[in-house]
Amino acid sequence: MDHTFQVDLRGVVDLLSHHLYGSPRVYVRELLQNAVDAITARRATDPDAPALIRIEPPELTGDGTLRIHDTGIGLTEAQVHELLATIGRSSKRDELGFSRHEFLGQFGIGLLSCFLVADEIRVLTRHGDQPTVRWTGHSDGRYTVEPAPAGAGRSEPGTTVTLVPRRDADQWFTTATVTDLARLFGSLLPVTVRVGDVVTTAGPPPWPTTAGAPVDRPGLIRYARETLGFDPFDVLPLSVPEAGLTGVAFILPEPVNPAARAGHRVYLKRMLLTEHADGLLPDWAFFAHCVVDASELRPTASREALYEDTLLTATREALGEQVRGWLVRLARHDPRRLAEFLQVHHLGVKALALHDDEMLRLVDEWWPMDTNVGTLTLAEFRQRHGLIRYAASLDEFRQLAAVAAAQDLAVVNGGYTYDTELIERLPTVDRSVLIERLEPSDLTTRFDSLDPQVELALRPFLAAAQKALERTGCEVVIRAYDPVSLPALYLVSRSAAFNDQLAASRDRADELWAGVLDAIAASAPPDRPQLVLNHRNPLLRRVTTLTDPELVGLAVEALYGQALLLGHHPIRAADAALLNSSFLGLLGRAVPGRE
Repeated sequence: MDHTFQVDLRGVVDLLSHHLYGSPRVYVRELLQNAVDAITARRATDPDAPALIRIEPPELTGDGTLRIHDTGIGLTEAQVHELLATIGRSSKRDELGFSRHEFLGQFGIGLLSCFLVADEIRVLTRHGDQPTVRWTGHSDGRYTVEPAPAGAGRSEPGTTVTLVPRRDADQWFTTATVTDLARLFGSLLPVTVRVGDVVTTAGPPPWPTTAGAPVDRPGLIRYARETLGFDPFDVLPLSVPEAGLTGVAFILPEPVNPAARAGHRVYLKRMLLTEHADGLLPDWAFFAHCVVDASELRPTASREALYEDTLLTATREALGEQVRGWLVRLARHDPRRLAEFLQVHHLGVKALALHDDEMLRLVDEWWPMDTNVGTLTLAEFRQRHGLIRYAASLDEFRQLAAVAAAQDLAVVNGGYTYDTELIERLPTVDRSVLIERLEPSDLTTRFDSLDPQVELALRPFLAAAQKALERTGCEVVIRAYDPVSLPALYLVSRSAAFNDQLAASRDRADELWAGVLDAIAASAPPDRPQLVLNHRNPLLRRVTTLTDPELVGLAVEALYGQALLLGHHPIRAADAALLNSSFLGLLGRAVPGRE
């Protein structure tokens, strides 16, 4: 035996208010939506029918209720029974003679949302020449349908909805609030909306709505200033015909967090859907704020977001392509303006360049990067130096930039966001591009070896120095290199850095993982960091002449600590202890005497 579901309307209203709608303010939008759809239905057969929606807040009605009147098609008594009393059935049905596509509503819960702010809803409606029908609904699920009492009927087709406010919802019915909400949701509607004597509709959208229409840039900039609160860097008209979408992308004038989700202002058939739509543009286009109107995109049931489907995916790709095309045109026709844009929003462009060849070429040619020979674009760097030699991290660049420059090695700083990835991607779009990651230990091949006799004389010193630093795992070598002012340089190859990380992880791991890490360490190639002493440095040469083994040890430990600090290397606990002991030891030797 089949049974019918029983619906607790109070429970449904609670569900809507706490889980579906973001705010009770949507009741104004739903009332406007129903009124606009009713007018659309009537004008489909009577194009000369008036298109007017009047809202009377309690301050104007005088009886504590809010009324909204429309000049729409109205409902018959049978349609009132079927459509107003059935949750989930839209009144915009084909039995009225029109396709659902023509209307704003889809889910048949719009009128129900009024129970968020009202205990009672009254509907007076007249269809054609038929008598006026009165429907009264209560928040506990009861409703009545009856002919309108004498003198209370409508003289013209249309509908009047009356809301009796809940005790805790008075703030949603003030004239100022209702006016603001009507203007917010319905400013672009193709009908006239009045709250009292105030017209809240402003006419058609300020952006082009047909192909080839002129763009009123001053007007759009003024719109952004008044509506969004900023003067855009630029404005970009948007159009996606398959989504029935027109609009504008405002390029933000200030940098924003790329990780922040951009909120876009979206209208559906000129009714505001949301001010914070997510997913309208690709993530990389976070520097653009869109205001669009669409006729084919689907809203969620709450009508406060866009439904993720294949059409929205295609629309997002199309809009991303239009933003990308704007950047390309800027590069070709207004390089100065592009440079200004990149100074503000380079992260977005670089993020796009990670997977877009055209954007990578734009970054290659126009984005200035930090190098040890000045600020240059990658294209300029290649033109001057041929090979793009780069440091993959900011610390690595800081450690090696000055020394590399002294050896006539030009190095690009790839340590900023996306820079290394972009450099490494360049050869995939241009095979003539040569790149090479700077290996710190490669610098030693550029240093000069010492005269054999000098090197032989320094062996006792090197032995003492090595003994002093043995516990650090560092190898001590001596070379001659520039700059002369640098007495020592600490170099760590990538394999040595890996071994250090492996050892640190081994110390923190439990017994099981320690065994795994030991096995990895056993298979890793042996490699040690190097402390490269500079024989051209006068102070270092004086240190090499010391005959006191203790003083040699203290001096070498101090040079080791200075090299770590100057190279921005991480300081381990053992290194900090060594720095402290060498400093105090040298200070003690410099200030002889007894306490």
